[in-house]
Amino acid sequence: MKISIVIPAKNEEENVAPVVTEIYKALDDIHDFEIIYVDDGSTDGTYQRLCELKRGDYGRLSVIKHKYSVGQSTAIWTGVKHANGELVVTLDADGQNDPADIPTLVERALAMPIGSDFCIAGNRKNRKDTTWKRVQSRIANRIRSNILGDNTPDTGCGLKVLPKQTFLALPYFDHMHRFIPALVSRLGGVVEVNDVNHRDRQYGQSKYNMLGRLGVGIVDIVGVLWLQKRCKIKDIVVVVER
Repeated sequence: MKISIVIPAKNEEENVAPVVTEIYKALDDIHDFEIIYVDDGSTDGTYQRLCELKRGDYGRLSVIKHKYSVGQSTAIWTGVKHANGELVVTLDADGQNDPADIPTLVERALAMPIGSDFCIAGNRKNRKDTTWKRVQSRIANRIRSNILGDNTPDTGCGLKVLPKQTFLALPYFDHMHRFIPALVSRLGGVVEVNDVNHRDRQYGQSKYNMLGRLGVGIVDIVGVLWLQKRCKIKDIVVVVER
């Protein structure tokens, strides 16, 4: 089964080479994989650096560029839409997700029934963020989990594995990447959580802040709750006479 690693990136010029190198090392025993970077309107040299890597020793790398920034969710959607693999791995571009965790999550994904909807979600058990950022995340995750019932302690973790067909069946909206487990559950799919490593950011700065997360988070949670209440897929019982 071919595996597509989809990475949305904005102004991560110094991080792309280390991440690509680590992915190659982690997936050395998995021959059928590709890496799809989506440059979401970077204003630094991210796109140029990715093109240099592709022309060099990393032929499995594909590079897509948005003309201007449209957000992480849309960048992920673009990458998945262009993916050739049946199985998609999403990964943050800042280097804080550890590519060495990918094989374990992929192994759990391959154990799922063929054709089923599922998500293997990473859980950053020992986060390396600042204390204030961890507090923000803990509060947001608790509120989201209590309202949506997705039973996912860390939906903000960028490392997730799911079938391409499952992702494309999810309702698209800005910031949807933060609610993938809840949206997969809405389809009647299985969500499993796996502890993963989390590392310090070596280069660049985080793109998020408390006010930004709070403002869109409340609206998005209400929207996802509405989608859950309006979905009848899990209630369908099909009887076929042959």
